Amino acid sequence: MSNAIALEAARRRTFAIISHPDAGKTTLTENLLLAGGAIRAAGAVRARGENRRTRSDWMKIERERGISVSASVMTFDHDGLMFNLLDTPGHEDFSEDTYRTLTAADAAVMVLDAAKGIEPQTLKLFEVCRLRDIPIITFINKMDREAQDAFALLDEIASKLALDPAPLFWPAGSGGRFKGMLDLRGQTFIPFNKNREEGHPAPAPIGADVVDTWLDPVERAEVEEGAMLVQEASKPFDPQSFLEGHMTPVIFGSALRHFGVDQLLATLAAYAPPPKSVKAERAGEATQVVPGDPEVSGFVFKVQANMDPNHRDRIAFFKLTSGRFTRGMKLKAQNTGKAMSVNAPIMFFASDRELAEEAYAGDVIGIPNHGVLRVGDSLSETGTLRFAGLPNFAPEILRRVRVKDPLKAKHLKRALEGLAEEGVTQLFRPNLGSDFVVGAVGQLQFEVMADRLANEYQLDVIFEAAPYTEARWLSGSRADIEDFDSKHRTAMAEDIDKAPVFLAKSAWEVNYVGERYPDLQFLRTKERG
Repeated sequence: MSNAIALEAARRRTFAIISHPDAGKTTLTENLLLAGGAIRAAGAVRARGENRRTRSDWMKIERERGISVSASVMTFDHDGLMFNLLDTPGHEDFSEDTYRTLTAADAAVMVLDAAKGIEPQTLKLFEVCRLRDIPIITFINKMDREAQDAFALLDEIASKLALDPAPLFWPAGSGGRFKGMLDLRGQTFIPFNKNREEGHPAPAPIGADVVDTWLDPVERAEVEEGAMLVQEASKPFDPQSFLEGHMTPVIFGSALRHFGVDQLLATLAAYAPPPKSVKAERAGEATQVVPGDPEVSGFVFKVQANMDPNHRDRIAFFKLTSGRFTRGMKLKAQNTGKAMSVNAPIMFFASDRELAEEAYAGDVIGIPNHGVLRVGDSLSETGTLRFAGLPNFAPEILRRVRVKDPLKAKHLKRALEGLAEEGVTQLFRPNLGSDFVVGAVGQLQFEVMADRLANEYQLDVIFEAAPYTEARWLSGSRADIEDFDSKHRTAMAEDIDKAPVFLAKSAWEVNYVGERYPDLQFLRTKERG
């Protein structure tokens, strides 16, 4: 049986899409689903009615602003492989959600705007991929608009990311002169047609006269010379070097015009890795969990409430690391030992869903639960496996929050706890006073939070300046923490796990108390799992 489990796991390709905002990530996501046969046209689910949206941006505020602020999962079967596409928030204020989503990815597609190259947020996300040894495929988007020189873009990848770029294709022009790209491995030309409705012509051998239909003699000489130069200057694509994180295959295209997307999907199918073995602990001993292991195991990397406004639901996103999961089986949480029957597991298609009858390592399923599962929880059949916890990061902005209607104070507490359990924001309850303090990475998180509190919980809230700028988790002996707490009552709070937190008025104050209490640690991150 374990051989069959291993074969099924080997069919999985679980990848994330990362980019700077506005690089075209959501458009690429839709067009990958189109290329994979998951949808009939961008915006319509195949055989599910024309009025269903496929956009991964399902929250109201996402649709209104045209940005991604919540990670989504989309699963589709194509050409004998099962793809799990993890769409990450593009906005930097939601980098924590992105970080956790990348823990569930086995590969990443880095989307670059051809005119802008590598932007600050791209660089941050790349560093997370590097920390986790995630191999990266680069898709240089918007070639049908004015773009930087292709050689300059490759140089930027090499210098800023310390990655060897290995172009699999070479573009013929850009902007209004963009005519397509040359396949450097097959020496075929892939023509670009501006009119998306007509589709793009079939690839043609570079030696054939038909290429001259798309390229004039100057353009043809230019693309052939560029291809020759880049092949001399670049290292040839080495799949092993890619898997080790030293090299990135590069594809050029236009997601909006559905150009280069089929080639990207083929590259993912050919080179993206299947699920890997994962480090874990069993009874305090280090172990490796292999995808073909018979025991079902995995971890929760995200929790999302109210994906379906009609059912006040709460879904844990569970990445399987081993075994064959079947609907109705019991899984135990490592931290509590409690068993839960997973009777209604979900396979995702953005906010659309269907029951998952079975799943294997690499797959992501949704487990409906009411506050039982949290981000970082490890689940397995025996309940003895513990995977590395997912970190919470100290917030950069702190705000007091109160509800305009004092009669709804209890509702506010429940709503804030629900959002904090999703990992969207941090929630601190000061030991003195009744106001909650909410922590976030950026201002947009507060706007999203206010929007969700209004739409999902019917709560009209006010965010006010807090007298604190820094939050640190305390670590040390119980006696030392209690001593510190007794002397700093007005600055002490608890987080959602009732862990002690020091709320400081400035970074200077954090350093000052740190020097006065050398036996205590004032931590910027807290691991849960």
